[in-house]
Amino acid sequence: MNKTKERILSFILILSGLIVIFTLLYILSSHSISTQTISQVGSRGKEVEAIQQFLKDWGLYNGDITGYYGTETQAAVKKFQKLKGISQTGTAGPQTLKAMGISIGTIPAATDSNVYLLARIISAEARGEPYEGQVAVGAVILNRIEHPSFPDTLSGVIDQNGAFTAIVDGQFNQPISSSAYNAARDALNGWDPSGGAIYYYNAKKTSNSFIHSRPVIKVIGDHRFCS
Repeated sequence: MNKTKERILSFILILSGLIVIFTLLYILSSHSISTQTISQVGSRGKEVEAIQQFLKDWGLYNGDITGYYGTETQAAVKKFQKLKGISQTGTAGPQTLKAMGISIGTIPAATDSNVYLLARIISAEARGEPYEGQVAVGAVILNRIEHPSFPDTLSGVIDQNGAFTAIVDGQFNQPISSSAYNAARDALNGWDPSGGAIYYYNAKKTSNSFIHSRPVIKVIGDHRFCS
């Protein structure tokens, strides 16, 4: 009788273990699927803008770059998928986006390491600027992560070749101002005084024609923030 109970208990423990394992696998699988980037009818945002611009460049889309994924965008996506031998769903999933060369990152969490890295570039680029301007510089860097024209990670945006003069002239390695840490936290927590800008510059220090051609969204201190 005792052996029978032991066998039943062992069976129950094994079964419980298997249930836990399969539950974890299901959760991980579901999370993986849910975090994949997919644009479809009804979607909005920078990724949709990038899709529309790409399709327009290919001559497959004649509409405006609205950032809204409507039926016209869907039809153009289907045409592109047909050209590339991809299943013609009209939905821009991972395979279609990869074929278009489009990828967009997500804003990282305000961990100590991310705050430190963002604070270092804020301090280097905006030391002496008003506090709002320091946060705005951090916001521009984060906005680039979510923009298809820039790298998808915080370190990737900061280290992008030629993106920031502070990397080149050594200011990046100087001591970090205390205000920069607070500015980094505010930016990582969602404050964007730049108004969604992806560029900024000091008009007194640069004569670069490209940056001067960008539409100015806001001026804070000596920096002009642009789209």
